[in-house]
Amino acid sequence: MKASMKANSAKIGAAMYFVWGLLHLKAAFSVYQLGASLDVGMIQGRVFQDALSLLFFALVAMFTAIKFNWKNNPLGYWINLITVSVTDLGFIAFVLMPAHIPMFPGILGPVFWVLGALFSTVGIIQPEQKKIEK
Repeated sequence: MKASMKANSAKIGAAMYFVWGLLHLKAAFSVYQLGASLDVGMIQGRVFQDALSLLFFALVAMFTAIKFNWKNNPLGYWINLITVSVTDLGFIAFVLMPAHIPMFPGILGPVFWVLGALFSTVGIIQPEQKKIEK
């Protein structure tokens, strides 16, 4: 039995969001390491807070991808679309565009975000394929 385009798109979108989450687990650790290299104070505290936020967003994206996006659930669609979009828009505006990190590998997160959003959107809006009886 062939899986529908709708289900395949949802699963590809879920996989893209999951990879986005994996990248952001690494990013959270890198930001934590940056914070650990700073003098104790407000700046260090804010960098640690950013690391914790990245960790949280990564875990939310990964959990949502497995629990909801894989099954093409509309709630999961909106959770990951909003969470990942807000996270990466801030990253693009405040880190990537001002060139605080190199474009590559910095662009990888936004690429997986766009792919996750694109495929999960196709999964949500694609009409169900009806089985043709012979």
